[in-house]
Amino acid sequence: MQAIITFLLWFSALGCGLVAGLYFAFSSFIMAALGRIDHIHGIAAMNAINSTILNSLFMPLFFGTTIASTALAILAVFRWGQPGASVMLAGGLVYVLGMFVVTVICNVPLNNELATAGRGVADVWARYLKDWTYWNHVRTCASAIAAALFVAALAWK
Repeated sequence: MQAIITFLLWFSALGCGLVAGLYFAFSSFIMAALGRIDHIHGIAAMNAINSTILNSLFMPLFFGTTIASTALAILAVFRWGQPGASVMLAGGLVYVLGMFVVTVICNVPLNNELATAGRGVADVWARYLKDWTYWNHVRTCASAIAAALFVAALAWK
């Protein structure tokens, strides 16, 4: 069991770090760049990104890291009192709630709304840029914090 937990911690730490890096890029410059171009082109670019990402290597990473983080949170409950269990639980909860749940409840509905808004809806684009970026900041922070917590759990081993 210890080898499985160690593998899941490494996988989750790396997965969370990679996801945090992607989200950081969107939060720090991609969305700002899209916001600087005409809304018709910005909407088209973001819709292209949103449809492309669904068939990319990002999706196995996205779901795999979520599953591994969930497993670590569950395992931490059963290993409570052992070294690293509390940070393992915290990492799993922060990632699943702060990244996965936020994505499903906030970012995906905004993406769906943008996809059906049409090309000439400037007010939808302005709201999308603000709201989507805000929730992406949350996902970025949650992913980075979870990565750090999983590394801390590894240090307890």
